Amino acid sequence: MKKESQIAMEIVHAHAAGIDVGSKSHWVSVNQIPQHVKEFGVYTKDHLEMIEYLRAYQITTVAMESTGSYWQTLFNALQSAGFEVILVKGTSTKNVSGKKTDMLDCMWIQKLHSLGLLSASFILSDYLQNLRTYFDHREYLVDQTTRYINKMQKALRLMNIRLDVALKDTMGKSGRAIIEAILKGERDPHYLASIADWRVKKSKTEIADSLQGQWRSDLLFQLQSCLRFYDLYVAEIKICDQQIEGLLSQYTAKNDEPFELSNQPELNPVKKQKGKFSPGFNVRQLAFTHLKTDLFQIPGVSHNTVLAILCNMGTDIYRFHSAKQFASWLRLVPNNKISGGKIISSRTPLGKNTISTCLRQAANSIGNQKDHPLTPFFKRIAYRKGRGAAITATARKLAVIIWSMIIKSQSYHGYDYDRITQKRKNAQLKNIRNRLTKLNLTDDEMKNLFRITS
Repeated sequence: MKKESQIAMEIVHAHAAGIDVGSKSHWVSVNQIPQHVKEFGVYTKDHLEMIEYLRAYQITTVAMESTGSYWQTLFNALQSAGFEVILVKGTSTKNVSGKKTDMLDCMWIQKLHSLGLLSASFILSDYLQNLRTYFDHREYLVDQTTRYINKMQKALRLMNIRLDVALKDTMGKSGRAIIEAILKGERDPHYLASIADWRVKKSKTEIADSLQGQWRSDLLFQLQSCLRFYDLYVAEIKICDQQIEGLLSQYTAKNDEPFELSNQPELNPVKKQKGKFSPGFNVRQLAFTHLKTDLFQIPGVSHNTVLAILCNMGTDIYRFHSAKQFASWLRLVPNNKISGGKIISSRTPLGKNTISTCLRQAANSIGNQKDHPLTPFFKRIAYRKGRGAAITATARKLAVIIWSMIIKSQSYHGYDYDRITQKRKNAQLKNIRNRLTKLNLTDDEMKNLFRITS
C-alpha cells in the first residue's frame, strides 16, 4: 500500500496558547500535548497563577472563546499582563473532532490559533466599554419603568378604571395627576376628570365615564406600590444620565482634551420630538463633538438611537474600513451560504446588537411614516419580501448613512428620489427592449402590440 501523503501547514504563531473559558474553571493548552493541559480556577489568584504558567512556556499570544460574560475578567487580566489576546466566536472553533471535552476544546483552539486560522472579534476600547455599561444599565431601568406602567394599567383595568382608553399616556401629566388623586382617596369621577389637562383630546365627560369602577383595596395597594417603584426607577435614570453626560463631557472626538460645552459651535435647529425617557442632557451637541457630524439631521433617528451609537460605538467606528464591514458587524446583511455556485441560504446572522436594535426600531417607524425619504424604499422591499425584510434593509441603509457621515465628517444629504425613480424607469425600459429583441417580432406584430397597449 502507498503511504498516504500529509499536507504540512505553516506555524504562524509559534508561542500561542488556547483557553477554553468556563463558568467555574478555565482550561489552558500551551501545545498539543495533553499532559501540558492545565485547569485553573476563576478567582483573581487563579488568573495570576495562569499568567505565570503562560510565561513559563514563553507564550506571547492567547486565543479564547467568547462564553457569556465569563471571558471578560480573564481577558482584561491577560491584556494587562502584556499578552496579545484575541477573542473568537464559538462558531469559529466548534468543529473539534471526537468527543467534546474541555481538554479537547482548549487544544483545538490552541491548534487553530498557532496555524493562524482564527480571526479576532471586535472589542470596544476601555472608555467605550465604560459608556456601554452605563447605557445598558439605563436601558434596563427604562424596561423596568415600562413593566411597572403595565402593572399599574392592569390594576386600574381590573377595577374597570379605563384610564388607558381615555388618555394616550397613563403616566403623562394628566394621568399622573388623576392616579395621585385616586391614591389620596378621591372617588368622584367628574372631579377626577376635571384634573386632566385642557390639551387632552377626549372630552371631560368621556374621561369621567372611564373613571367609574369598583374600588378594590388590594388593587389600590398594588397601584400605590407600583407607583413608588416607578418613581424610584425614574430617579435612577436621571442619575444614570448624569454619569453618562459626565463621562462623555471629558473627551472630544479623537483625543482626551477637556470638553467645554460653551466652546462648541451652534448647530442648526432640527425638530426632533423627545420621548418619555429621552436623555435629559444635550445628546446632539455631545454627539457632534465626538463624531464631528450632526446625526440629528437624519430623519427618523431619535435621541436614544444617537445615544446608543455614541455609547456603543463612538469613535471606534473608524476601525471599520467600509460601510459594508460596519453593516456586517451589525448583522444587517445576508449571510450567504453558497454550495455548487448556488445560494442555499441568505438569512441574516442571529445575535443581539444594541445599535442594530435601535436602527431596526427607527426603520420600523419609518415604515409607518408618509413623507420620510426612505419610505418609498421601505414599501418597495415590504411589497417584495415582507415587512421584516424591509425593516432589516432600511436599518442597513441607515447604518451606511451613519458610517458615511462619521467617516467623511459630512452633513446629511437627502435622497434625490426624482433621479432614483428615473433611473429605475430607464432600467425597466431597457429590460423591455431586451425582451422584445429576443422575441424577434415582425413589423406587423410590433404595430399590433403597440395598438393593443395604446
